[in-house]
Amino acid sequence: MNLQLRGKNALITGATRGIGRQIARELAAEGANIGICARAIEDVQEAVRELKSYDIHAVGEACNIRDADAYRAWVDGCAEQLGGIDIFISNVSAGGGFDSEKNWWKNFEIDVLGSVRGCEAVIPHMEKADGGGSVVLISSTNAVEVFSAPMAYNSMKAALITYAKQLSQYVGDKNIRVNSVCPGPIYFEGGAWDMLKDVNLPFYESTLRKIPRGEMGSLKEIASVVTFIASPRASLISGANIVADAGFTKRVQF
Repeated sequence: MNLQLRGKNALITGATRGIGRQIARELAAEGANIGICARAIEDVQEAVRELKSYDIHAVGEACNIRDADAYRAWVDGCAEQLGGIDIFISNVSAGGGFDSEKNWWKNFEIDVLGSVRGCEAVIPHMEKADGGGSVVLISSTNAVEVFSAPMAYNSMKAALITYAKQLSQYVGDKNIRVNSVCPGPIYFEGGAWDMLKDVNLPFYESTLRKIPRGEMGSLKEIASVVTFIASPRASLISGANIVADAGFTKRVQF
């Protein structure tokens, strides 16, 4: 299927590793131009070099999204260099943890405010685009079912789902779609589940048993879901929360 992404301009936060990096690859493979950011300039430069190998225009800058001014400057800079913004993927996250109150502040600043600031910065650019725009916020299955322990990551990812739904109604008349995607457990080398496999094998194995097919998702699988939802081919989907977990969650979603 042609996802009609060639020539579109897509911004992805936290796109130098893991899910964000693979989303950038999938979008680039479909012909979209890419703008990325992460905190380490060396990682950004390496990722941009790889993305350019897809014969698309790729740009990137070091940016800490907790710095609101720098974050907005990155968005505006990408819009200028790429010639507009059609797609925004808010992917960067503070991750899990429940050792102290600092996790709540960190997850709020990065996961929630990072997404809100990003949307507020990109939407004016999307309003100028002929085809409107598409926003995808990366949430988590931790947000839709009880998982592990009460922690900031779970709650803040849940907040993103509500924000995405309400924002979709607010900007829908401008032909801008907003959705959230909840990945289930995604395994990749150097990722959270790779680490847990080493430090807490019983928890890793108990999680694996809850997945009917007996294996976690891959980066390619979850990035393909996000790429489709972001694409014009998903034009009917807005205000939705897409759970992509190979059957890991057990709730019934009506």
